[in-house]
Amino acid sequence: MGLGKDFDGRRDMVEEAVGLMFDAFHRQRYDHKGKYFSGTVAEPYEMLPHPVQMPHPPLFMAGGTDRSIGYCGRNGFGLMLSTLPSVETLAAQTALYKRELAKASAERAKNPAAGQIDIARWVYIADTDRQARADTEEAIVRHIAHFGGTGTAGYLGSVSEKGDALTYDDLLNTTLLHGSAETVIARLRELQSRTGMTSLLLHYPPYYGREKAMRSLKLFSERVIPAFRPPARRAAAAE
Repeated sequence: MGLGKDFDGRRDMVEEAVGLMFDAFHRQRYDHKGKYFSGTVAEPYEMLPHPVQMPHPPLFMAGGTDRSIGYCGRNGFGLMLSTLPSVETLAAQTALYKRELAKASAERAKNPAAGQIDIARWVYIADTDRQARADTEEAIVRHIAHFGGTGTAGYLGSVSEKGDALTYDDLLNTTLLHGSAETVIARLRELQSRTGMTSLLLHYPPYYGREKAMRSLKLFSERVIPAFRPPARRAAAAE
Protein backbone atom coordinates (compact mmCIF):
# COMPACT_ATOMS: atom_id res chain seq x y z
CA MET A 1 0.00 0.00 0.00
CA GLY A 2 1.11 3.56 -0.67
CA LEU A 3 0.40 6.95 0.82
CA GLY A 4 -3.05 8.13 -0.20
CA LYS A 5 -4.25 4.72 -1.39
CA ASP A 6 -7.62 3.34 -0.31
CA PHE A 7 -6.98 1.36 2.89
CA ASP A 8 -10.21 -0.63 2.59
CA GLY A 9 -9.19 -1.87 -0.85
CA ARG A 10 -5.82 -3.23 0.25
CA ARG A 11 -6.78 -6.91 0.16
CA ASP A 12 -8.41 -6.63 -3.28
CA MET A 13 -5.24 -4.97 -4.55
CA VAL A 14 -2.97 -7.68 -3.11
CA GLU A 15 -5.14 -10.49 -4.46
CA GLU A 16 -5.08 -9.03 -7.95
CA ALA A 17 -1.30 -8.60 -7.78
CA VAL A 18 -0.79 -12.20 -6.60
CA GLY A 19 -2.38 -13.57 -9.78
CA LEU A 20 0.02 -11.53 -11.90
CA MET A 21 2.95 -12.66 -9.80
CA PHE A 22 2.15 -16.35 -10.28
CA ASP A 23 1.63 -15.88 -14.02
CA ALA A 24 5.07 -14.31 -14.21
CA PHE A 25 6.65 -17.14 -12.20
CA HIS A 26 4.96 -20.04 -13.99
CA ARG A 27 4.50 -18.73 -17.55
CA GLN A 28 6.89 -15.75 -17.73
CA ARG A 29 4.09 -13.81 -19.48
CA TYR A 30 0.72 -12.26 -18.70
CA ASP A 31 -2.06 -10.22 -20.28
CA HIS A 32 -4.12 -8.46 -17.65
CA LYS A 33 -6.53 -5.56 -17.36
CA GLY A 34 -7.85 -5.24 -13.84
CA LYS A 35 -9.10 -2.71 -11.35
CA TYR A 36 -5.66 -1.94 -9.97
CA PHE A 37 -3.14 -3.29 -12.51
CA SER A 38 -2.93 -3.50 -16.28
CA GLY A 39 -0.18 -4.77 -18.52
CA THR A 40 0.92 -7.26 -21.13
CA VAL A 41 4.06 -9.31 -21.52
CA ALA A 42 3.59 -11.34 -24.74
CA GLU A 43 5.79 -13.29 -27.12
CA PRO A 44 8.56 -12.83 -28.07
CA TYR A 45 9.09 -11.15 -24.69
CA GLU A 46 9.07 -12.75 -21.26
CA MET A 47 9.69 -11.89 -17.62
CA LEU A 48 13.37 -12.04 -16.66
CA PRO A 49 15.30 -13.18 -14.75
CA HIS A 50 13.81 -16.62 -14.14
CA PRO A 51 13.97 -17.88 -10.56
CA VAL A 52 16.93 -20.11 -9.79
CA GLN A 53 14.67 -22.18 -7.52
CA MET A 54 11.81 -23.52 -9.63
CA PRO A 55 9.00 -22.76 -9.95
CA HIS A 56 9.90 -19.95 -7.53
CA PRO A 57 11.40 -19.37 -4.06
CA PRO A 58 9.30 -20.22 -0.97
CA LEU A 59 6.51 -17.64 -0.70
CA PHE A 60 4.79 -16.82 2.58
CA MET A 61 1.83 -14.56 3.32
CA ALA A 62 0.97 -12.97 6.66
CA GLY A 63 -2.65 -13.27 7.73
CA GLY A 64 -4.75 -12.20 10.68
CA THR A 65 -8.36 -12.50 9.44
CA ASP A 66 -10.39 -15.39 8.04
CA ARG A 67 -10.32 -13.80 4.60
CA SER A 68 -6.55 -13.40 4.42
CA ILE A 69 -5.81 -16.81 6.01
CA GLY A 70 -8.25 -18.58 3.69
CA TYR A 71 -6.78 -16.82 0.66
CA CYS A 72 -3.29 -17.77 1.81
CA GLY A 73 -4.24 -21.45 1.96
CA ARG A 74 -6.15 -21.60 -1.32
CA ASN A 75 -3.19 -20.01 -3.10
CA GLY A 76 -0.57 -22.31 -1.62
CA PHE A 77 1.33 -19.74 0.43
CA GLY A 78 3.13 -20.58 3.62
CA LEU A 79 1.31 -18.88 6.49
CA MET A 80 2.78 -16.29 8.85
CA LEU A 81 0.81 -15.48 12.02
CA SER A 82 1.02 -12.60 14.46
CA THR A 83 2.50 -12.23 17.93
CA LEU A 84 -0.86 -11.03 19.22
CA PRO A 85 -3.45 -13.86 19.14
CA SER A 86 -3.80 -16.49 21.86
CA VAL A 87 -2.93 -20.16 21.33
CA GLU A 88 -6.64 -20.96 21.03
CA THR A 89 -7.04 -18.42 18.23
CA LEU A 90 -3.88 -19.60 16.50
CA ALA A 91 -5.16 -23.19 16.58
CA ALA A 92 -8.41 -22.11 14.89
CA GLN A 93 -6.51 -20.03 12.33
CA THR A 94 -4.13 -22.85 11.40
CA ALA A 95 -7.04 -25.29 11.11
CA LEU A 96 -8.72 -22.89 8.66
CA TYR A 97 -5.46 -22.56 6.72
CA LYS A 98 -5.06 -26.34 6.40
CA ARG A 99 -8.64 -26.78 5.19
CA GLU A 100 -8.22 -24.10 2.54
CA LEU A 101 -4.75 -25.34 1.54
CA ALA A 102 -6.38 -28.62 0.50
CA LYS A 103 -8.28 -26.61 -2.14
CA ALA A 104 -5.14 -25.10 -3.72
CA SER A 105 -4.59 -25.86 -7.39
CA ALA A 106 -1.75 -28.17 -8.37
CA GLU A 107 0.16 -25.16 -9.68
CA ARG A 108 -0.18 -23.11 -6.49
CA ALA A 109 0.60 -26.17 -4.34
CA LYS A 110 4.07 -26.31 -5.95
CA ASN A 111 5.12 -23.39 -3.75
CA PRO A 112 7.99 -24.82 -1.63
CA ALA A 113 6.46 -23.06 1.40
CA ALA A 114 2.97 -24.58 1.00
CA GLY A 115 1.89 -26.09 4.32
CA GLN A 116 4.54 -24.30 6.40
CA ILE A 117 3.31 -22.28 9.36
CA ASP A 118 5.47 -19.57 10.89
CA ILE A 119 4.25 -18.06 14.16
CA ALA A 120 5.70 -14.91 15.73
CA ARG A 121 5.93 -14.76 19.53
CA TRP A 122 7.54 -12.43 22.03
CA VAL A 123 10.32 -14.57 23.46
CA TYR A 124 12.56 -13.98 26.45
CA ILE A 125 14.72 -16.58 28.23
CA ALA A 126 16.26 -16.17 31.67
CA ASP A 127 17.60 -18.60 34.25
CA THR A 128 14.23 -18.62 36.05
CA ASP A 129 10.65 -17.56 35.41
CA ARG A 130 10.97 -15.00 38.20
CA GLN A 131 14.04 -13.44 36.60
CA ALA A 132 12.36 -13.30 33.18
CA ARG A 133 9.43 -11.43 34.70
CA ALA A 134 11.69 -9.00 36.55
CA ASP A 135 13.64 -8.30 33.35
CA THR A 136 10.65 -7.74 31.06
CA GLU A 137 7.35 -6.98 32.81
CA GLU A 138 7.29 -3.20 32.61
CA ALA A 139 8.82 -3.03 29.13
CA ILE A 140 6.67 -5.64 27.40
CA VAL A 141 3.39 -4.31 28.80
CA ARG A 142 4.34 -0.79 27.69
CA HIS A 143 5.40 -2.02 24.25
CA ILE A 144 2.22 -3.98 23.52
CA ALA A 145 0.06 -1.13 24.85
CA HIS A 146 1.79 1.24 22.41
CA PHE A 147 1.61 -1.33 19.61
CA GLY A 148 -2.16 -1.55 19.97
CA GLY A 149 -2.71 2.15 20.55
CA THR A 150 -4.88 4.57 18.61
CA GLY A 151 -2.34 4.93 15.81
CA THR A 152 -2.74 1.29 14.77
CA ALA A 153 -6.12 0.33 16.21
CA GLY A 154 -7.88 0.60 12.87
CA TYR A 155 -6.01 -2.52 11.75
CA LEU A 156 -4.81 -4.25 14.90
CA GLY A 157 -8.16 -3.97 16.60
CA SER A 158 -9.45 -6.76 14.38
CA VAL A 159 -6.66 -9.21 15.14
CA SER A 160 -5.07 -8.36 18.49
CA GLU A 161 -7.71 -9.60 20.97
CA LYS A 162 -6.02 -7.34 23.51
CA GLY A 163 -8.10 -4.86 25.47
CA ASP A 164 -7.02 -1.62 27.07
CA ALA A 165 -6.19 -3.02 30.53
CA LEU A 166 -3.12 -5.13 29.76
CA THR A 167 -1.36 -7.07 32.51
CA TYR A 168 1.74 -9.21 32.40
CA ASP A 169 -0.18 -12.24 33.66
CA ASP A 170 -2.75 -11.93 30.88
CA LEU A 171 0.00 -11.66 28.28
CA LEU A 172 1.90 -14.58 29.79
CA ASN A 173 -1.21 -16.77 29.60
CA THR A 174 -2.02 -15.89 25.99
CA THR A 175 0.90 -14.48 24.06
CA LEU A 176 4.35 -14.44 25.69
CA LEU A 177 7.01 -17.13 25.62
CA HIS A 178 8.84 -15.78 28.64
CA GLY A 179 10.57 -17.71 31.39
CA SER A 180 13.24 -20.30 31.96
CA ALA A 181 14.33 -22.50 29.07
CA GLU A 182 12.30 -25.36 30.52
CA THR A 183 9.15 -23.23 30.70
CA VAL A 184 9.55 -21.94 27.15
CA ILE A 185 10.27 -25.41 25.75
CA ALA A 186 7.07 -26.74 27.33
CA ARG A 187 5.00 -23.86 25.97
CA LEU A 188 6.56 -24.19 22.52
CA ARG A 189 5.74 -27.88 22.45
CA GLU A 190 2.13 -27.07 23.30
CA LEU A 191 2.02 -24.39 20.60
CA GLN A 192 3.53 -26.78 18.07
CA SER A 193 1.11 -29.56 19.00
CA ARG A 194 -1.99 -27.37 18.76
CA THR A 195 -1.11 -25.45 15.59
CA GLY A 196 1.26 -27.55 13.48
CA MET A 197 3.78 -24.70 13.63
CA THR A 198 6.90 -25.39 11.53
CA SER A 199 8.95 -22.30 12.43
CA LEU A 200 9.10 -19.57 15.05
CA LEU A 201 9.78 -15.87 14.54
CA LEU A 202 11.23 -14.26 17.67
CA HIS A 203 10.06 -10.78 18.65
CA TYR A 204 11.21 -8.64 21.54
CA PRO A 205 10.84 -4.90 22.15
CA PRO A 206 13.79 -2.51 22.17
CA TYR A 207 13.31 -1.54 25.80
CA TYR A 208 15.23 -4.47 27.36
CA GLY A 209 18.58 -3.11 26.22
CA ARG A 210 21.24 -4.87 24.20
CA GLU A 211 22.79 -6.87 27.04
CA LYS A 212 19.55 -8.52 28.18
CA ALA A 213 18.36 -9.15 24.63
CA MET A 214 21.65 -10.76 23.63
CA ARG A 215 21.73 -12.94 26.75
CA SER A 216 18.18 -14.09 26.08
CA LEU A 217 19.09 -15.00 22.49
CA LYS A 218 22.18 -16.86 23.70
CA LEU A 219 20.12 -18.87 26.19
CA PHE A 220 17.53 -19.57 23.49
CA SER A 221 20.19 -20.90 21.13
CA GLU A 222 21.94 -22.98 23.79
CA ARG A 223 19.01 -24.35 25.80
CA VAL A 224 15.85 -24.17 23.70
CA ILE A 225 16.83 -24.84 20.07
CA PRO A 226 18.55 -28.18 20.85
CA ALA A 227 15.28 -29.54 22.26
CA PHE A 228 13.68 -29.19 18.81
CA ARG A 229 16.46 -30.59 16.65
CA PRO A 230 15.82 -33.97 15.01
CA PRO A 231 17.73 -36.71 16.91
CA ALA A 232 20.43 -37.12 14.22
CA ARG A 233 21.16 -33.39 14.10
CA ARG A 234 21.07 -33.21 17.91
CA ALA A 235 23.72 -35.94 18.13
CA ALA A 236 25.88 -34.25 15.49
CA ALA A 237 25.67 -30.89 17.29
CA ALA A 238 26.78 -32.51 20.54
CA GLU A 239 29.95 -33.95 18.99
